[in-house]
Amino acid sequence: MFDVGIVGGGMVGAATAVGLAKQGLKVVVFEVKLPSEYSPEQPPDMRVSAINLKAQSLLHSLGVWQDVESKRICPFKRMLVWEEDKGATQFDSSEINQGQLGFIVENRLIQLALLNRIRALPNITLVSGVTIKGIESGRPNIIRTGNNLSYECKMLVGADGGNSQVRNALNIGQQGWQYKQHALAINIKLADAIQQDITWQQFKPSGPVAFLPLYDGFASLVWYDSADRVAELKRLNSSSLKAQILGHFPDKLRDFEILQTASFPLTRMHANQYYKGNSVLIGDAAHTINPLAGQGVNLGFRDVSVFLECLSGWDISENSVQPLLKQYESKRKSSNLLMMSTMDAIYAAFSNDNLPLKLFRNLGLNLADKAGPIKKQVMKVALGLT
Repeated sequence: MFDVGIVGGGMVGAATAVGLAKQGLKVVVFEVKLPSEYSPEQPPDMRVSAINLKAQSLLHSLGVWQDVESKRICPFKRMLVWEEDKGATQFDSSEINQGQLGFIVENRLIQLALLNRIRALPNITLVSGVTIKGIESGRPNIIRTGNNLSYECKMLVGADGGNSQVRNALNIGQQGWQYKQHALAINIKLADAIQQDITWQQFKPSGPVAFLPLYDGFASLVWYDSADRVAELKRLNSSSLKAQILGHFPDKLRDFEILQTASFPLTRMHANQYYKGNSVLIGDAAHTINPLAGQGVNLGFRDVSVFLECLSGWDISENSVQPLLKQYESKRKSSNLLMMSTMDAIYAAFSNDNLPLKLFRNLGLNLADKAGPIKKQVMKVALGLT
């Protein structure tokens, strides 16, 4: 009998496992496909995240940040946001006495560091390479795998993403939709190979375009547009796609070489409840958000921090953990909903060419850049410092 069973060994699930094991609990983690091992010669992965300072603090407390840092990360100190023609706000880490605003990190490297930590902890069992055949919620929860083994646990954690098998097994409904836009991610190598310390985003009526600096002069571009337009761009060869990028992105984008591309739809999903019985949802299993401000994984790591705080008072001799799960839900559900709604409001306000609204947006961005204490507070919220 395990104290906790975690379905999903990605960044959020693996972080939850390490945190609970550090609290002395006996944990089993299920991850169907483990990431490939790291080699410094590998090009950057397509899937990257902007890790804020709160998330970095969590990873440091779990004993994995040094492992991530020893591979490759890109700290960024500045963030610039502006409208197509004018109106801009720049955030700078020096304004809030921080060394950086955050770090652009490949998701796989964070997951690998967490898995290394899992393997070093004697009270975690990692089950990989097998599918989950069935989940029975109860006392105990039972997880059945494709190789006909069964695992019993007092508490079940669903950290298995937006199409959560755990959420479906618990019959927890959700609300959400697909946005009209898709996103095209484009990994590039800058010709001058100068390390950037700024990430920027320009709003256009068809959708924003963004620049994320990576290590050693690599970078990631993100082009938001209609599903048809993104599909059209994906069919182009590298030289034709580069011409389209140069015509659509701002002049501040310097010469580059295209390495690889990937696309994904934009979706929003929010579970109607975060727990049921002695089972709980965390990260993308509970909520997915518009990636506009890169808050997705940061919200997931914030879930982990609050969840670990709530579970620190768990007496495992008791049959029910529901009061602690209710506490976790009350702290995170409304906070996540607020962030999701805020991103939706920004998305709706900027993704159009309405002239009066455009003038208002430009005024707002200019005022935000000069807002002083308000601007600093916005930065602290985004970085998880408050």
